[in-house]
Amino acid sequence: MEAQTEAIWRGDAKTGNKHADRCLAAFDKLCAHGDAGRDALTGLFAHPNMDVRTTAAAFLLRYRTPEAKAILEEAAKGEGLVAFAASQALKRWEEGTWALDPADDGAGQPEAPRPAPSSQHSRPRTKRAAPGWRRGNKRDKPGN
Repeated sequence: MEAQTEAIWRGDAKTGNKHADRCLAAFDKLCAHGDAGRDALTGLFAHPNMDVRTTAAAFLLRYRTPEAKAILEEAAKGEGLVAFAASQALKRWEEGTWALDPADDGAGQPEAPRPAPSSQHSRPRTKRAAPGWRRGNKRDKPGN
């Protein structure tokens, strides 16, 4: 995560995205080992870099909620990208839309993500428009 943040600050989104992809792939590999893999990641809660601690906390929010929330809340008090990311992770957790590491159900299958609560400002798109479809306007009405 340190490398991703440094790339972002340099304005190098391509390199930043490569680092993010590697981080997500590493997390997926750890989660493939179940809770033992998640436990290995908790060691990053004590990393000297706040960016690394915050990322680990965001990934482990469901598994180690009290410790992860404490790290995220501390980071969110600061300024900059890390503080923003921490506050967004906490916001998504409180909304019920956080889904970085869904819990397994009794059959060993990941739990389905919880739907986001409805918003007064937007609604989710339910399906993509058919090819060639376009939104009409007043001029399209008969008699205009």
